[in-house]
Amino acid sequence: MIELQPGKYRRSIIRLWEFAAIGLGLFIFYIFSVSVNLLWLFGGMPDLKTLENPKSELASELISEDGKSLGKYFFENRTPIEFDQISPNLIEALVATEDARFVNHSGIDPRSLARVFKGVVSGNSSSGGGSTLTQQVAKNLFQTRSEKYEGILGKIPLIRTVIAKTKEWILSVVLERKYTKREIMMMYLNTVSFGNNTYGIKVAAKTYFDKDAWDLNVNEAALLVGMLQNPTLYNPLRFPTNALNRRNTVLAQMVKYNYLPEEKLETLKEKSLGMKFTVDGHNTGLAPYFRESMRGYMKAWVKQFNEENGTDLDLYTSGLRIYTTIDSRMQKYQEDALNEHMRTQQKLFDAHWKDRNPWANPEGKEIPGFIEKAVRALPYFNVLKKEVGEKEAWKVMRRPYKMKVFSYDGEKEMTMSPIDSLRYYKRFLHAGMMSMDPRNGQIKAWVGGVNFKYFKYDHVKQGARQPGSTFKPFVYVSALDKNFLTPCDRIMDAPVHFGLSDGVPGGWTPHNSGNKFSYRPLSLRQALGKSVNSVSANIIKMVKPNTVVEYAHKLGITSKLNPKPSLCLGISSVTVFEMVNAYCAFANGGHRTEAMSILRIEDRNGNVLQQFYQKQNQELSENMAYSMLYLMRGAVEDPGGTASRLRTYGVTEGNEIAAKTGTSQNYSDGWFMGMTQHLVSGIWVGGEDMSIHFRTMQLGQGGHVAMPAWGLYMKKVYDDPTLVQYKKGAFNKPENFVLNCGNVASDSTDTYIPPSRSDDEGALF
Repeated sequence: MIELQPGKYRRSIIRLWEFAAIGLGLFIFYIFSVSVNLLWLFGGMPDLKTLENPKSELASELISEDGKSLGKYFFENRTPIEFDQISPNLIEALVATEDARFVNHSGIDPRSLARVFKGVVSGNSSSGGGSTLTQQVAKNLFQTRSEKYEGILGKIPLIRTVIAKTKEWILSVVLERKYTKREIMMMYLNTVSFGNNTYGIKVAAKTYFDKDAWDLNVNEAALLVGMLQNPTLYNPLRFPTNALNRRNTVLAQMVKYNYLPEEKLETLKEKSLGMKFTVDGHNTGLAPYFRESMRGYMKAWVKQFNEENGTDLDLYTSGLRIYTTIDSRMQKYQEDALNEHMRTQQKLFDAHWKDRNPWANPEGKEIPGFIEKAVRALPYFNVLKKEVGEKEAWKVMRRPYKMKVFSYDGEKEMTMSPIDSLRYYKRFLHAGMMSMDPRNGQIKAWVGGVNFKYFKYDHVKQGARQPGSTFKPFVYVSALDKNFLTPCDRIMDAPVHFGLSDGVPGGWTPHNSGNKFSYRPLSLRQALGKSVNSVSANIIKMVKPNTVVEYAHKLGITSKLNPKPSLCLGISSVTVFEMVNAYCAFANGGHRTEAMSILRIEDRNGNVLQQFYQKQNQELSENMAYSMLYLMRGAVEDPGGTASRLRTYGVTEGNEIAAKTGTSQNYSDGWFMGMTQHLVSGIWVGGEDMSIHFRTMQLGQGGHVAMPAWGLYMKKVYDDPTLVQYKKGAFNKPENFVLNCGNVASDSTDTYIPPSRSDDEGALF
């Protein structure tokens, strides 16, 4: 037995202390070197400002007026929530699985590190990881392993990992000093990935279970926490068995750390995943056409805001909260009503054309080369032509393959060529519909088409089409406001000819529907309610087209209008957006209110960046606006009115509705404009091309292809007791308004005091 002499023993102890001091010094120097990026070897660290205000990429969210999420703009789908919005089941599952000593350590857990070291030495990889939740927050939130923080030594694989771990340790200690445990946990849960482009627990709960995070039960919480270890391997959509096994492992951990009683474990493990997967993408959710329209506006707004304020906001990453005027209930009712109506119209359209192609000339004959011409206009075809030549491009266009296509019965998988696909989609009818509150200009619902995933073109604001007779109110109001006519006047229903003196060198005589004239004097209410073309022609001959253009523009039409006599029949193309905006002046006492889609914009912290206010300008007197409502009520209330069928939808009783139908030439466009006391809505229906349409007035008129959608929609609005602000009722009549026109095919007993005019103005024909 060798005895250690006292002097040697002391020297050994001293040497150990010297080695320890040197080691500690080197470790401190290493930590210092990493912290300051000595000689640019280790890469930078987040600065103090970044640590005090850590930011992750947050989706900007569109929110309805009634507080519902309409959708998001994002690269990473992420929306933060607070600790008290999280289910306790989730907190317990997370701590039990990811960091059991979370509340006890200060960012670095020596026990976990010792366990990892023991596992490495023994070769037991199942001993668990050493990263605490705080370290994972540091990695996720500050991107310590990105190229942004990579130094010269970061090019060496193993050393790169060691340096990154060191940075995460340093950041973890700093985070623990600056933030509470709850704040750190929420930093983790709000930033971590759950796969399928889902980031943060709020989005994950909604995506996988269609629930709020507070409502997650034990099994649901365990599944989501289990995915955190490897969102790809434990993706419940792709690998359900892996996900189930991992969920059960989390449940076992919860039992181990006394968050669950052991007797419940077997029962919980037997349950299925119970998912209700809903993708939160750009093609899904309410109001996709509105969201897409707002995307362009918001990108421009962000750019201008940054320039004016020296900020660096980004629509896709800054977590803006955009509070809109859309009402989620009304939006859903409008989408449902339009879908129901267009499904019916499409069946009628398909049966109407049967096995014939619907692209036809005015004589009803198929247009030769129509599809080939459409192919040549496709950007895809032109790119192909440049790459492989025209002959090969046509071969590609004719080559069939499996694809998913739209149908009203759901997506269908079909085998067809790109040309077949184009031919298939050209047969569909399209539609655009919008509602607006005339009192404040707030847009309440916006449906730009029949299916956003397959038909991106927005027929509310992008698509301009001929409005037909829905343009006639602008003709009438110009004559009334210029004192050519009064609401009690009558005009003969007889042919009106326009010649050289009217700017029509070849001459033109417009016809009524069915080419019939009654040769009787009609009241303005009768003429507008029955949409008699000869009366509109007579009026525009009085006031001149330029006057009609002036009034249409000042009431809200922004498109260029052709100042010709045919304007009285709506030959200049306009959008649904413009028409609804302009009609609101009639329902708002003559005030033109600019359409308003956003109430306010907040940053991620709830600070208001901009508040939006209504803009109004009085363009007509209250009496004049009410006179127009009185005239347009004839379409609904009087015999022979073009909108009298609205009675079948249960929306007319105890209600005043001012309305106008419209049909363009060859029935290419069907329109309906409907006004109630607090809501103005417009709808257009037609083919993608004007040559695609019904061939008969019975099927193709606006009262058939468009008006029913309005009736279905308003019925849903009236049946909702929470929408009391849009209940049935009468228009607000000005106090000094009286009207007495005698028998104008109306039950009205009002009395009208006409504006003054000289005897030789407004001669009647």
